[in-house]
Amino acid sequence: MKLKLIKGMRLVAATHNPGKVPEIAALLDGNYEIVTAGELNLPEPDETETTFGGNAMLKARHAARLSGEVSLADDSGLSVLALDGAPSIFSARWAGPSKDFALAMRKVEERLEEIGSTDRRAWFTSALAVAWPDGPCVVVEGEVHGELTFPPRGTRGFGYDPIFIPEGFDQTFGEMEPAAKDAMSHRARAFAKFKAALID
Repeated sequence: MKLKLIKGMRLVAATHNPGKVPEIAALLDGNYEIVTAGELNLPEPDETETTFGGNAMLKARHAARLSGEVSLADDSGLSVLALDGAPSIFSARWAGPSKDFALAMRKVEERLEEIGSTDRRAWFTSALAVAWPDGPCVVVEGEVHGELTFPPRGTRGFGYDPIFIPEGFDQTFGEMEPAAKDAMSHRARAFAKFKAALID
């Protein structure tokens, strides 16, 4: 069976973060109706896997099972080389229950100061999973490398975007025009693989 997504169909985005919806819709060229797990009042599953791909699959399967519709989940985060790859899959947890990313960005800076490292190399990973209610699940991953800057710069994007400068650029993701970020972000790279695999 060749799995394909049909233009115009509804996809459940397995997220309770409304900030991700415009980005997902844009990356899918506006060809799909996106409804979030939050809008459908679906509970969030515990992210018990140890990789981005594992957590994305877990969230997509959970949403597909509860909604009875094809579901899309992304698990993404920041990894800092000097911190042995942390916060990685715990990126959202570093922001605490109130999802305070100003706190999370401060925590990254404090950890680097604690170990006395001036190495600012970091990367974002995005794993994307699409699950059908009757079982199949496809997972792809994208990465973008760069370096961190403090204090945070820019108010665009979300999460750790204001401290991340992608390779070859001098603006943070928080300062970039959304279209510029969407053209080369970790999520864009994952979506390019996703489109190649699932969309004609």
